[in-house]
Amino acid sequence: MVKTKGKNKKKKLEKKVKDVKHEDDDYEDMDADDQTDQPSQQVYLPGDPLDEDEELVREESAYEMFHEAQTGNFDILPDNLGIDRNQYPHTVFIVCGTQAEKSDRNSVMVVKMSNLTKTLKETSSDAESDEDDDDDDEEDAKPEFESVSLKHFGGVNRIRSTMINDRKIAATWSDTGKVHIWDLSRLVHAVNDSSVMAAYTRNQESPNALFTFNGHMAEGFAMDWSPIAPGVLATGDCSKNIHVWKPTETEWAVDQRPYIGHTSSVEDIQWSPNEQSVFTSCGVDRSIRIWDIRAIPSKACMLTELDAHTSDVNVISWNKHEPFLISGGDDGYIKVWDLRQFSKQTPVASFKHHRSAITSVEWHHTDSSVFAAGGADNQITLWDLAVEKDNEEKKEQAAANDNNHIENLPDQLLFIHMGQTDIKEVHWHKQIPGLLLSTALSGFNVFKTISA
Repeated sequence: MVKTKGKNKKKKLEKKVKDVKHEDDDYEDMDADDQTDQPSQQVYLPGDPLDEDEELVREESAYEMFHEAQTGNFDILPDNLGIDRNQYPHTVFIVCGTQAEKSDRNSVMVVKMSNLTKTLKETSSDAESDEDDDDDDEEDAKPEFESVSLKHFGGVNRIRSTMINDRKIAATWSDTGKVHIWDLSRLVHAVNDSSVMAAYTRNQESPNALFTFNGHMAEGFAMDWSPIAPGVLATGDCSKNIHVWKPTETEWAVDQRPYIGHTSSVEDIQWSPNEQSVFTSCGVDRSIRIWDIRAIPSKACMLTELDAHTSDVNVISWNKHEPFLISGGDDGYIKVWDLRQFSKQTPVASFKHHRSAITSVEWHHTDSSVFAAGGADNQITLWDLAVEKDNEEKKEQAAANDNNHIENLPDQLLFIHMGQTDIKEVHWHKQIPGLLLSTALSGFNVFKTISA
């Protein structure tokens, strides 16, 4: 973050914390009169006090792209626009769910966000002469949003999507205690075709759920589709039970016998990216458990870390390329677990940077050492476990910290993104390198940093 003090106050936004470009360097060539009209800027770190006349502003040079919107909890939908896309503007599709107070006012929405332009301005010697052209292009550079919805009874606690036979499918955890599965094909078609959208709206369409499971004894949040067994789903509820779903020719078969091991609410579930029968779960009982569904549900819990955190374990993520899990808890810790040493009950790394509960963690899908985390302290942090500074680099950083009043940060911490309130989820886009999407009580961000 950057702290701004003076008459030119700006909206509270976010800022990177390492390799900060200092605006003070640009002031040396200004006249004294000009300097009095410019706000002074300092690097800001979470927890630093703010004076009454100070605001936080986003450092533009820290972001290659940044856009804002409003939506609920979400998942990213895969598309047919190609992989490893780097050319702007970008287009992304998401599915999200609402949490309205009245149960019959909720919905599932498919959103298409297009014309997501690069917001980092290139520096050039003739920048001033281009200002008029920039003004003319400003309207064309605005993002475009198309959305369409279907009715969903009950607030959506969590939503997760998958592909089954080229169909985009979503599962929703309702606060009514039911889990629904939806075919999103018609909605995706509508946001891509104005004539379909017109017919969908005119006819007040709202496709029914493909399948609904009523067998959970309470509402829940834990939910994950298997990445290697199409249509296989696991759901966990607030009364400690987990059910595994398997697709049949026409619907889903859900074993009525729950997978039992947790002693309280199951908070998150992740299928193994490499072993079809294995998933992991975490919960309010502070434990992380590894399950194998080839065993009967009552004996399927194969490995357990009983005290993974000192309080609730909220979220977990399974590394696609290495035998690592990351977990985040109410204690504010992010922990990395090596499954080859899981029985030793000691994480291979532990980070305490966040000042409140961790609400989201996710490994990068191609870079096995990089992950993102979000917290109730309004921070999203990016980490790289491969980073380890040598002694000379540490001396240089210490000197820079003394000059800029920055406290020592973990070597592995790449970036801090702020500006959202009460962050819920953060996800990497698997087809656009480095692109992150995050949702919070205050809204939705789409951004790409210069650090990852």
